[in-house]
Amino acid sequence: MRGNQKAFTIIELLVVIAIIGILAAIITPVYSRAKVSAYRSSDISNMNAIRNAIQLYKADQGAYPPQLMGFATLYTAGGATVPASQLRSFVYPKRIPAVETFRPALLRVNETTLTAAVWPSQDPRPVGTTPILDLNGDGLVNNADDTVGARQAFGPGTVVTRTVPVALLNPVEIINGTNTAFFYKVSGYDVADVRAGGNALCTGDGLPACTELRYTPFWTNLGLSTGGANDDPRQLGYNDPPDSTVVTWNSFYREYSNAQVSRLKQDIVLFLGGSARPYDSKDVAERSWRNLP
Repeated sequence: MRGNQKAFTIIELLVVIAIIGILAAIITPVYSRAKVSAYRSSDISNMNAIRNAIQLYKADQGAYPPQLMGFATLYTAGGATVPASQLRSFVYPKRIPAVETFRPALLRVNETTLTAAVWPSQDPRPVGTTPILDLNGDGLVNNADDTVGARQAFGPGTVVTRTVPVALLNPVEIINGTNTAFFYKVSGYDVADVRAGGNALCTGDGLPACTELRYTPFWTNLGLSTGGANDDPRQLGYNDPPDSTVVTWNSFYREYSNAQVSRLKQDIVLFLGGSARPYDSKDVAERSWRNLP
């Protein structure tokens, strides 16, 4: 006599496969969101460490550092660039011991990748219509406080430069443009890539992109020239800037729709007086340092 032989039918197998597919479809996005959440938490922690480091630097030096990691050191012997990990700069390695603190989790570059940068977008709202602080000291926040001098001086059409005598430039800097500021791309809080919306000046990573400035002591017309009592005080180059001063921001989680920045709280902004926090990506993309906590 034959023993009873049990086996799955085709229908049962198809049901099992369908269930597995449904579970995979449920689990994969959850896992992806958990991974991104962990990345964001790590970046927030690193940004807070940067804030603490520049506060220590100010306590020692009397002012905030000109850059976070520092401008790139370009040694051309043998075509090599000094790796970021071999720098001795403003807050690294004395106050921040690891290069990874400067590298956002979604930034996949090495320590020798260099880049020039442009200024980020300027607030598109008309001058004289969107005051944010009482700058003239009359006790009111009105349109008289929104002046050209207190607005961002440059936008994406302007390359970031630093004043260095030509005689002190090395050959790489001379070839790529006199006084152009070169950054280590690994320092994603000094500069960062963003989609550029077709800006002809921007290229990178196979997509239309700009490498934008993130950290700077001054950004207004007055701040970058003579300074002034009616200037926006939220600039790290001034003495004792207020807690609402933007230190830097993380735009690597920014989402886009039809090549436009989505209005979601995906950017992370670090303010001088508090911890890094999520912020509306469109506001950050459009207003840069003009955002308030």
